[in-house]
Amino acid sequence: MGRVADYSKEDIVRSLSEVGLSAGDTIFIHSNIGFFGALRDAGSREDFYRIFKEAIFEVIGKDGTLVVPTFSYSFCSKKVFNKDETPGVVGVFSEMVRTDPASVRSDDANFSVAALGKNADYFTRNAHEHSFGADSFWGRFLHLDGKFCNFNLSCGSLTFIHYIEKLLAVPYRYDKPFPGISIINGQEKEGLFYHFVYNYDKPEHAPNLMRLEQKVKETELAKIANLGKGQIVLVPAKEFLELVRLEVKQDISFLTTGGYVKD
Repeated sequence: MGRVADYSKEDIVRSLSEVGLSAGDTIFIHSNIGFFGALRDAGSREDFYRIFKEAIFEVIGKDGTLVVPTFSYSFCSKKVFNKDETPGVVGVFSEMVRTDPASVRSDDANFSVAALGKNADYFTRNAHEHSFGADSFWGRFLHLDGKFCNFNLSCGSLTFIHYIEKLLAVPYRYDKPFPGISIINGQEKEGLFYHFVYNYDKPEHAPNLMRLEQKVKETELAKIANLGKGQIVLVPAKEFLELVRLEVKQDISFLTTGGYVKD
């Protein structure tokens, strides 16, 4: 006897619509899809991905764009980054998108993304050397009014936060260069990407997003819908940026473990 399904394609479509997605939307998905439970008619990994992809594009349509993280942290780990072969380390669903023949991946050796849909090329071409700079993927995503759509992850699980911190020039982080070798379209080349990091010798500067989570709940910025055994959480990028900007202006340590102490 087969496992009883916890949700179906129709449930995915309904939940995505409930959180506010519609035709033409640009979405970025951080995911932990296993928490949803068993998906009806998904007898294989390929079935699972096909059903999710079909459901997502049924909602966002042909003018919509789906983006996922395919972060490899290759240069951070002093490893070669092969755009076509280096796997991401941020989840099964992201890897499914990365290996989709229709997807496009960016050249960022640490924080690459993969995209499907209308604006896939715009989000992935000419990766900026500053992974969280103004013309990075995050800046482009913000420019097109992107929405973060987390599968079984809270609104605190947004890498976009580092873009906001850099935009606000927070004093507890700094640009650190990571040089390395990339293989792009079969050609080997030297590269350099900057990560906006904090000093590990100062644990009080480490991320702590509990206050952010509470503030998002208080303001009802995030829209939440149940799916199977889990949840989908939607947060619009522009509104999220403004909320964080206001809180950091009031308290520079809002996103950290402890108070910021100037050197």
